[in-house]
Amino acid sequence: MTDLKALNELEKRLGSCMKMIRMAPMAQYTTLRLGGPADMLAEPGSPEQLVQLLQAANELNIPVTLIGHGSNLLVKDGGVRGLVIRICREMRRIEVRGNTIRAEAGAMLSSLAMTAAENSLGGLVFASGIPGTVGGGVYMNAGAYGGEMSQVVSRVEGVTYTGEPFAYTGEEMQFAYRYSRLMEEKKIVTHVTCKLPDADREKLISDMVELNRRRAEKQPLTLPSAGSTFKRPVGGFASAMVDECGLKGKSIGGAQVSEKHAGFLVNRGGTAADFLALIAHVQKEVYDQKGVMLEPEVCILGEDAPVIPV
Repeated sequence: MTDLKALNELEKRLGSCMKMIRMAPMAQYTTLRLGGPADMLAEPGSPEQLVQLLQAANELNIPVTLIGHGSNLLVKDGGVRGLVIRICREMRRIEVRGNTIRAEAGAMLSSLAMTAAENSLGGLVFASGIPGTVGGGVYMNAGAYGGEMSQVVSRVEGVTYTGEPFAYTGEEMQFAYRYSRLMEEKKIVTHVTCKLPDADREKLISDMVELNRRRAEKQPLTLPSAGSTFKRPVGGFASAMVDECGLKGKSIGGAQVSEKHAGFLVNRGGTAADFLALIAHVQKEVYDQKGVMLEPEVCILGEDAPVIPV
């Protein structure tokens, strides 16, 4: 547990101007629907409030963890110490100017894609079914169906964990497969600007509907998951390798390799410990049979649950 005096002081300073929750159950803030509590969770309503939070936490020596929609996140059963800052529903404004869209980091990628389509701007159809935020999508260069955020991003603005501003062009972001420089530099996205080509509105919406139909047909959307569990290995696809190793449907506790799509691990009433064990089992089996070590795409946070003596 983080120092209670520090948390009390943080809440005293900023609790009246933004949502702050003690012992926040992280299962409510991740699409996997599991994880222990965060000592405190805060949802700033603006970039200015985010900077206030970061500066106060830094002064009070409170560790900070940043999340978005929690769609690519596995929080361990012991929870997260310190302050979890959630940039999602409270920072979701989107502005369109000609061929440029500027969005706050908490806007959903699906909303960004739809806003672009409604304004006859192309390039974001691939993002219409990704269940994450703009900030998270840029941070890890999210992609689907042959598209990636790196293809459309022209500018990224944000702050460091001490509240200092920065701005990078799309080229300066050093995008690669499921990677940006922000992952190494530990910086926080506040705004993303995309420069997009003109396109036919009706065709864009039709393409988005088709992609989401295909997604619903192939992916286990009716069960809690964190999306694709593993990154695409060189020379193949993680889901195909997992399937070929006979692991589709494999369960450990309440964690299961989806029977519908072997690239997804789904929650059937499990714990984070179940998922970590299943991830390790899948990695070992694929390595033993294929000679390939799968790398998790899902971000793992927090502490293991304490051992309770019997």
